[in-house]
Amino acid sequence: MKKILLFLFSLIVILVLAAWIFSLYQFRDRHKGYWIDLNLQSSQNDIQAGFSKIDISPEITETWVDTNGDARYNPEDGDTFSDTNGNGKFDGVWLAGFHTGRAAQAVLDPLWVRAMVLDAGDVKMALVVIDMIGFGNDEVIASRKLIQEMNPELDYVIITSTHVHSSPDLMGMWGASQYERGVDPAYLNQVQKGIQEAVKQASENKRKAVFRFSEEQEKLKPLVGDTRDPQVLDAGLKLMQVLDAETYETLGTIMNWGNHPETLWLENIEVSSDFAHHWREMVENGIVEKDSVLMEGVGGVAIFLNGAIGGLMTTHPSMELIDPFSKEKFQKQNPEKIIAQGRALAKVTLETLRDSSYLEVSKSNLAVRAETIELKMDNKLFHLAAYLGIFDRGFTKWKHIRSEVAAWKLGPATFVHVPGELYPEILHGGIESPSGGDFGIQPLEVPALQTQIPGQFKFFAGMSNDMVGYIIPKSQWDVEPPFTYKNQDRPYGEINSLGPETAPKIHSSVLKILKELK
Repeated sequence: MKKILLFLFSLIVILVLAAWIFSLYQFRDRHKGYWIDLNLQSSQNDIQAGFSKIDISPEITETWVDTNGDARYNPEDGDTFSDTNGNGKFDGVWLAGFHTGRAAQAVLDPLWVRAMVLDAGDVKMALVVIDMIGFGNDEVIASRKLIQEMNPELDYVIITSTHVHSSPDLMGMWGASQYERGVDPAYLNQVQKGIQEAVKQASENKRKAVFRFSEEQEKLKPLVGDTRDPQVLDAGLKLMQVLDAETYETLGTIMNWGNHPETLWLENIEVSSDFAHHWREMVENGIVEKDSVLMEGVGGVAIFLNGAIGGLMTTHPSMELIDPFSKEKFQKQNPEKIIAQGRALAKVTLETLRDSSYLEVSKSNLAVRAETIELKMDNKLFHLAAYLGIFDRGFTKWKHIRSEVAAWKLGPATFVHVPGELYPEILHGGIESPSGGDFGIQPLEVPALQTQIPGQFKFFAGMSNDMVGYIIPKSQWDVEPPFTYKNQDRPYGEINSLGPETAPKIHSSVLKILKELK
């Protein structure tokens, strides 16, 4: 009996020790010692700018039959697949967003890496935007190391995501099932190589540039809705058009607006960059109806920089969209609806770019302030996902991950970057302390960030240099009943957030770098 007890005790000790060693490996810091703390300012200079775009659409080698039309690959439903490589298993391209098991059938429109490089002589930076739902900080750092191999002269590289919900999973949580990682390492490598090449090409394309800044605050509000109280949008359009200083041809256009690119919704099983594709295409090449050009494009490379979209900013299937030219109405989610949305976005963008009220800048300072921060991971499901390898995410210390905030200033414009889906009330004001909130406190994330951003034109980008999920005001945090705003169920958001301390930490960190931005 003693031998049996001793054996069982030894077995338990071995299992506990193995689990502990496994957790140390899973939670290891992928980039130990990596820390950003930049505060740079150029002298008053001519600025060179270069743009590029690289197609990073995946190859769909194996397709499937969705027997019951639920957009979930499930053999128990009778779903079948074409085993192209003969390995006996479905090698699907798993689409990020909405739910697991959403395998791609085809490519509806391309996914892109789009890059801008700015060279002010003594300060050089790159802005990269990828058509992905998100890109973790560990992957951002790995991509920066690749970029340094070809462009070691760059002082700082920002990598942000458009947050499209019909792109391959690069986070891990949208695989074949909730227990399977959805990232294809080969495709992740394709994206990272695409980022490296896009920055290289943008740097090679640099020209002495002139910058035009403009904005439109009202016309795009009908294209986005807020699905969680309080009702606060980030629907203003901010534009930076970059032109060749000699020819005045457009090199590129930064288009900043806040909305989830998920108008195709959860039934879609085709790879797509959603409304962003048509918006960018039409700004570059014009809005065309059969053989008629309805509006001329401006050329160059159009870059969609997504804004504050937590809360949740989206074009819900219940929202009707009207094509601004044909006046046709679209409500059901389908490819025609995102074309109409793209036309509406492009029309307002082109009109605003051609409005004479823009502000033009040639010589300017370029200032950059960026800082690594640590964020606490309270979400137990995220912990479990990291332990099981669904998330490939390192810890800097127990329950803390590395992330980043950044701001940069060019002439009359300031760009602020945060690592997730910020609730717009943190940016624009309007945070509430509703009855039923879990903490029963007054708003902590004050003042509103927008009031502290310097300059006439205030650009804001979420999903930048990381993807930490929703950034929710702590006073509105709502997991336990009774729920806020008389809701019968807990609101959506908290389940995909690191925890209630995320917003206060990011808010205070952004205020800090804005004060220190030269």
